[in-house]
Amino acid sequence: MARRSAGARNAPMMIALRVLIAAGLAIDAYVHFVLASQYQQAYPTGMGGGTLFTIQAVVAIVAGLYVLIRGSRLSYAIAAAVALSAFAAVVLSAFVQLPQIGPIPAMYEPGWFFQKTLSAVAEGLAGVLAVVGFALLSRALVSRRVERV
Repeated sequence: MARRSAGARNAPMMIALRVLIAAGLAIDAYVHFVLASQYQQAYPTGMGGGTLFTIQAVVAIVAGLYVLIRGSRLSYAIAAAVALSAFAAVVLSAFVQLPQIGPIPAMYEPGWFFQKTLSAVAEGLAGVLAVVGFALLSRALVSRRVERV
């Protein structure tokens, strides 16, 4: 069965989908790395926005590499979770004034600028594409199982 699912994962369309997801997560990581120092200034020694941005960037890189290399349903699910949670966070931070929660600082920023918009678009697209990849791979696996019966 592993060989059959590997065929679905390595179809040209699925490879292209994985590359696009990884590219979206790479853009997300780049923007977060670039902006991290600016968001850390309010909390120079603690858990500031810069620390959260750095964590997000590293997680996005790992998820992007995982979906690019593996292409499994788990990798698509992880990529979707990472991208869509980052997308939700940036949209939420623009429209909702959340208070500080424990060590996590309040991160309300209603303005939109190029990097923020670029990151949101890349995260949203990567998230949607990861969900599509998960669904397509699941469908391919189910149809192969039905053919065997």
